[in-house]
Amino acid sequence: MAADENDAARRSGRWKTRVAGWRSAGPALVRWTRTRTIRRIGLTLALIVVSLAGMALGLRFDGHVQQDVGPFSASFGLRPSLTGGTDVQIPPLGSLSVASHDGPAHMSLNLNSLNQARATKLVTEPNGVQDASDDVVDDVTDGVIRLLLQSAGVAVLGAMLLAALVFRRSSRVLISGLIALATITASGAIAFGTFRPSSIEEPKYNGLLANAPAVIGDARSIANQFNAYRDELQSLVDNVSKLYGTISSLPVYAPTPGTIRVLHISDLHLNPSAWSVIETVVTEFKIDLVIDTGDINDWGTTMESSFVDSIKKLKVPYVYIRGNHDSATTAKAVAKEPNAIVLENQMTTVDGLTIAGIGDPRFTPDKASDENIPDSAVVASGQQLAATIRASAKPVDIALVHDPASAGALDGTVPLVLAGHLHKREVYEMPAVPGLQPTSMMVEGSTGGAGLRGLQGETPTPLEMSVLYFNEAASLQAYDEITVGGTGESNVTLERHLVQSPATPQPVPTSLQPEPSSSAK
Repeated sequence: MAADENDAARRSGRWKTRVAGWRSAGPALVRWTRTRTIRRIGLTLALIVVSLAGMALGLRFDGHVQQDVGPFSASFGLRPSLTGGTDVQIPPLGSLSVASHDGPAHMSLNLNSLNQARATKLVTEPNGVQDASDDVVDDVTDGVIRLLLQSAGVAVLGAMLLAALVFRRSSRVLISGLIALATITASGAIAFGTFRPSSIEEPKYNGLLANAPAVIGDARSIANQFNAYRDELQSLVDNVSKLYGTISSLPVYAPTPGTIRVLHISDLHLNPSAWSVIETVVTEFKIDLVIDTGDINDWGTTMESSFVDSIKKLKVPYVYIRGNHDSATTAKAVAKEPNAIVLENQMTTVDGLTIAGIGDPRFTPDKASDENIPDSAVVASGQQLAATIRASAKPVDIALVHDPASAGALDGTVPLVLAGHLHKREVYEMPAVPGLQPTSMMVEGSTGGAGLRGLQGETPTPLEMSVLYFNEAASLQAYDEITVGGTGESNVTLERHLVQSPATPQPVPTSLQPEPSSSAK
């Protein structure tokens, strides 16, 4: 009996020991599993980071190829990017940027130099440019294919080599290669899926202002006449070839028959350097008409009247309305210029464009005087101009106001309103009015770089102006936004935009609201 009791006690003790062991093993197993999971996640992240870093190093080391493109010796390059796109470098003339595709890969094409034999042919033979550029699209296609294949190879190789240095295990090296291959495949799919052939019609140009029209082409290439990517690419290379092949001067395409070119300027604020830029644009872009939406002066004094003497040097019609820094004396000085037209709630027709304009109701050269002018007067001036337009039997193509806050009543009355005052460029569609035509608003930045006040910030205010292209029906087809670096700077940027029809209305910016402190502008 005692023996049985002892056996039972021993069995019970062994059972309790096992249970206690199981209970202590549970948390240990959980800790082991958790640690293993963390290690796997860490290893996975490490493999991804090492693979991407190796790909970037590989592309930086050998992500480019050399290829002849028409008359040029060119280099193609590929690099990681969040925004994608393509750059065409044309030294020393500048560069073109196009939003050809979305990220994560950015392609660059550098036209390094002309082949000597082909360059001689460009100058000496009548059809030299055409002959040298006939195969340009095929050349670019070959270059892109070679670039993609070589870039894929060096990216995978770079990922595997870096993985070999970091992990020293063949299995992990193989995994890194597979990650790189998957990344390349996904990047190619994104680029292919977001490819926009028409993007070459809306390039962004950086370089010398005088070269801009010849590099990006003329109005005949902006009215959707080139619907195919091949034609656009051919035209681009032809333009650049002509630039390199011309001995005496850079050529500018002749205007398309019927195209009307309008230069929109505003807020010169007594900056004499603005006139030289304006003259360059008028000459190089073959401008037919200049529109000035006010603030040509700063204080409106008689002493400032001589500043407008440069208007006659432009030798094209100059349509002007007063800004809040322009006095009646300023308006009279402008009106004396032989090619100037001053509008004060009036209409005029120039080169087939019917233009209506009204001056700013304020004369506020200093902040104190601005406080005595109610915001309602600014709104009322736009209402007055709208009434004049509606009373006219002739449709108006463009309405001019200085302050965008005056434009509300013009919505649905005219297709296009031009303004200034804000020293900041804005382009948008005004809210749609049921049953009336849509109205676009184009607010120009300061063509004078805001005058002396433009030097008060950390960087000078840039000089801004726009070239507007109208067809024979007085319909806006496209516009070029020109930005020149502020005082002491020389960089020039030109962005071309095609006008989509019908336009999609967008919300009106808050800057349309009357500004009590507008005298600061």
